Amino acid sequence: MLKVWGRVTSLNVQKVLWTLAEVGVSYERIDAGLQFGVVKTPEYLALNPNGLVPTIDDGGLVLWESNVIVRYLASRYAAGTLCPADPGERFRAERWMDWQATTITPAITPAFMGLIRKVPEFMTEAVVAEARKKTNAALAILEGALAGRDYVNGAAFTMGDIPVGVAVNRWYALPVERASFPAVEAWYARLKERPGFATHVAIPLA
Repeated sequence: MLKVWGRVTSLNVQKVLWTLAEVGVSYERIDAGLQFGVVKTPEYLALNPNGLVPTIDDGGLVLWESNVIVRYLASRYAAGTLCPADPGERFRAERWMDWQATTITPAITPAFMGLIRKVPEFMTEAVVAEARKKTNAALAILEGALAGRDYVNGAAFTMGDIPVGVAVNRWYALPVERASFPAVEAWYARLKERPGFATHVAIPLA
């Protein structure tokens, strides 16, 4: 059986668990990271030398890096749907996965660290204001892309929606003032209707 190491409140683990729900693959999850430890043990570092979550083992294939895991699961278990068959469509989805990692999550993270994790250096109005500014700029990009579309690739839900959806959920769950982005909000509402999102993403931040 496929194994997943990671705590359920991790944004990066949530991507993987949501993807597994979408593709319908059974798995065993092992708590790891933060209060659960595990990630600095020799046994875990032999699997993932970064000492981070998530990590998966699928029949002996060990992978880390959350977006890589999402790509792998979609390609192996949902080729032609979650992972588009057309190369152009596939890589349009993949660019949003990379955009999540390079643009929107780094914009949100300082506010999350201050408001939820209560890390002192992030607990200032200036930090939250800057996070709001950068996140609004990122969401304006997503708003333009979603104009006239149900999902980031168009009419169909793909792997591209998963990492971005998890990040956007974190922003909408934070106690901050937010600008209005109607297309993003409509897309977010559609994501919340998916059982995998409801189970693995729509949970309290921690």
